[in-house]
Parts: sequence; C-alpha cells; structure tokens
Amino acid sequence: MSESSVKEETKGRLTTRTVAMPGDTNPAGDIFGGWVLSQMDIAAGICAGQRAQSRVVTVEIDRMSFIRPVKVGDILGVYTCVIKVGRSSMEILVEAWVRRNRIGTREKVTEGVFKFVAIGEDGKSTPVPAEADLPDYVHEWVDGCGI
Repeated sequence: MSESSVKEETKGRLTTRTVAMPGDTNPAGDIFGGWVLSQMDIAAGICAGQRAQSRVVTVEIDRMSFIRPVKVGDILGVYTCVIKVGRSSMEILVEAWVRRNRIGTREKVTEGVFKFVAIGEDGKSTPVPAEADLPDYVHEWVDGCGI
C-alpha cells in the first residue's frame, strides 16, 4: 500500500466546528492564519477547561504547523485531546481539519500543541485534578488522542 493511499485519521475529539467566511480572508484570498489559530485556541481552551475543571489561560503554543490553506466556504473542524498534565498545566494536541466547500474532501490543514495553566478564583495557578476525580464526560478528551 502506498503512503499516499493511507487515509490519515483525526486525533482527539471534535471540539468546535465553523464555516470560513469571506470576512476572514487575507490579501491573497485564503483564510487568514490568525483566524485559524484563534479557532484552535478556542477549542484547546474548551478541552483544557474541561480537564482542569476550572478557568484556564493559554501560556504557550508549540510546534505549530500550517499544512494547507483554508478557503472560503470550508467547514473548519477542530479536534483536541490532552497529551500531558502537570501540577497546574496541560498540553493539548490540536488538529484543524476542513471539509472543502462544505461537502468535499476532508483534509488536515493545521496542527499544534497548546499549553494551558489552570487558574483558581484568586487568579493564581491551581492544581489540575487527578484523572480519577474527573466526571465521566471528560475522559473522552483524555483517552481520545490515539498517540
């Protein structure tokens, strides 16, 4: 089987989905990379907040790769999963995929690792709960990476 015939699968759970609109384009007519990054940060924040069971803040974006452009009319789906948990921090794997022209080919367009810190009511870092203490619905993000 050739490498090109192997179908790539998403890692993680579908966290957000939106349509790329004309107002989100750069001067070349493609969707602005900052808009895609913003959608990924929103999805990663949802994932991290569920895992932390608290407010979270983005502290770092690592290994960001823009693979293919996003076009007007593409449906952008952002998949997330937790890949590492520290005392108060988490690393979230984020993949952005598009469905071309709303119904066409599905392609991975961007991926990266986002680091978050859990924040308590006092605005300071707070410990992330142990996995055993999490509600059942959170385990889909923890167990869904496939890496």
